[in-house]
Amino acid sequence: MNNWHYFHGEPTVSGRLKATPEDFIVREDLGFAPSGEGEHIFLHIRKRGQNTQWVARDLARLAGIAQRDVTWAGLKDRHAVTEQWFGVHLPGKEMPDFSPLENEDVQILAIARHNKKLKTGALRGNWFELTLSELEGNDDLPARLAAISEHGVPNYFGEQRFGHNGGNIAQASAMFGGKRIKDRNKRSMYLSAARSYLFNLVVSQRLAQGKGEQLLNGDCVMLAGSQSFFTINDDNPLDEVMRERFVSGDIRLSAPLWGRGRLPAEGEAAELELAALAEQEALRAGLEANGLKQERRALLLKPEQLSWQQHENRLTLSFWLPAGTYATSLVRELIKEKVSHENSGE
Repeated sequence: MNNWHYFHGEPTVSGRLKATPEDFIVREDLGFAPSGEGEHIFLHIRKRGQNTQWVARDLARLAGIAQRDVTWAGLKDRHAVTEQWFGVHLPGKEMPDFSPLENEDVQILAIARHNKKLKTGALRGNWFELTLSELEGNDDLPARLAAISEHGVPNYFGEQRFGHNGGNIAQASAMFGGKRIKDRNKRSMYLSAARSYLFNLVVSQRLAQGKGEQLLNGDCVMLAGSQSFFTINDDNPLDEVMRERFVSGDIRLSAPLWGRGRLPAEGEAAELELAALAEQEALRAGLEANGLKQERRALLLKPEQLSWQQHENRLTLSFWLPAGTYATSLVRELIKEKVSHENSGE
């Protein structure tokens, strides 16, 4: 499951991520401030070694509501120190006492009211501070980091999306083959895993062909900072203006998030994508049968405000990534990770 093609060549340095929770620090960037009024209570919480759902369960208990009425913008890793927002829906009720939630591993940083529900994905991105330890091997990490800063890394979905030893893909295949999955959350998880797997396959194949930064006829490109996309064809020809937009970063290459409908890519680009998925007819058909629609995701991921400090066998990184992307995709291009039980996600 981890045989995806490397963009900057396979690392020759090994190291450990998350030797302690403090080695993986995440701070959520909502991109907006709570309004100060409304029937939703937003809590900004710092947690260490705590599962997002555990905290949500305790918030529901303290507020006297069902756990489904506690929401969050994004799941955060358990084996980490994370700062994230939770939303508690309390129409017509006074502010509960949330202080019993706090302990040495959970602290409330702020509480505010807001007039809208906190929905999954409703955040701008995340700030990361990662420490890689026990580094061994020969590689010029600063040079590799400079290349990553300039060109980015593959925008792969992280290994945690696929479950232990790719188990979620096996479950998705079984579900598409007729196995009944009653749990709605598990169904959603298996669908996401199958779709993510197909995306990674296309990205890996394109990089293996050396076309990760090459604009092709028929490419479906995304406008920077948005989910909008268009296809390079006779209506939007591959001319000098288009190439300049690509070089400047105004448009970005994309790969498919599979579903129903016509593949937006055309010509040479469509041939590449379909060839990468030629042996995945069952997963493609299963996603279509479950009502997912064709969407796109950026092919490459470029960290913003990337900085680093290296001291002996430790490297500390700081950077910002947009919502829905994985810091582990950057780490994968830097080191061969020494595996331990601490590395599992939520």
